[in-house]
Amino acid sequence: MNTKYKKILSWLLVLIWLVVIFTFSSMNSIDSNAKSEKTINKVLETTIDTTNNLGITNKHPKSSKINNYVTKLNFPLRKCMHAFVYFILGLLVLNALKISNITNYRQYLICLIFCFICSLFDEYYQTFIDGRTGQIMDSIIDTIGTTISIIGYYLLNKIKNKFKFDKI
Repeated sequence: MNTKYKKILSWLLVLIWLVVIFTFSSMNSIDSNAKSEKTINKVLETTIDTTNNLGITNKHPKSSKINNYVTKLNFPLRKCMHAFVYFILGLLVLNALKISNITNYRQYLICLIFCFICSLFDEYYQTFIDGRTGQIMDSIIDTIGTTISIIGYYLLNKIKNKFKFDKI
């Protein structure tokens, strides 16, 4: 694939991921919260069933206890997802910048600024959605996710260069 198409594809992936982020942000608070709780409940139920089937455990908590866990886990896991989606966005932006021949510290700085501005727009956008609010703390969490992707990307490049790996 030639470089022109690689650039287009890499930026298209960034755009698609931004659409995914804004699609989640478009959910009203009730639907968003219900989707999170349903996902957490499914993971807990699957984990319990798996550990029981493997003989690690042999009990199944009551529904009320599982619901209590779901309620306690919902908020912190939602914040982790904020960081995770921006971690992915950061990797996609870094890749697009590299393919566009923007490298070194400029690549990291542009990525950080771009993702931070996207998170601010995302939080502002949420103020127009029923039951949602824009919170600067969420933008900070998003930026932490981006920062982690930048650090990981930087370290992988250092390792690649040190050991002279051709591709990572």
